[in-house]
Amino acid sequence: MARTARQSKILEIIAAKEIETQEELARELALANFDITQATISRDIKELGLIKVLSENKKYKYAYIDNSTQSISTKHTSVLKEVVISVKRAMNLVVVKVMRGSGNLVSVSIDKLNFENVVGVIGGDECVFIACLTEDDANNVEVKINKLLEE
Repeated sequence: MARTARQSKILEIIAAKEIETQEELARELALANFDITQATISRDIKELGLIKVLSENKKYKYAYIDNSTQSISTKHTSVLKEVVISVKRAMNLVVVKVMRGSGNLVSVSIDKLNFENVVGVIGGDECVFIACLTEDDANNVEVKINKLLEE
């Protein structure tokens, strides 16, 4: 029960504030009467699947992407629209250029789209690679992502 309450509080905190470090998160949790260690925070971050994204203030902060659904939320769509620079196909790969620091967030969001015949998505700092089975599959993914960005 304590773990669930603590993890819910972590999600509440990162939704309300820009938390850059585990130390900041520990301070916020202490203010909410949670007495925990850094190891527990680290474990919670991993269990929750928190990632770091570039904030509007050009600082990295913790963020949460709900992996329990196979669809992408409008919040994620708007994030994609703001950070994706270009989407281009190269044989059976789709290369997505993104703003610095947002590659991980974009790769998780693209993975959630559950495209058919995508064998893997890898996110770097400024680029995301989507590996497809065939060139036709890559073309379909490129078209679908560009259409999503235009909506």
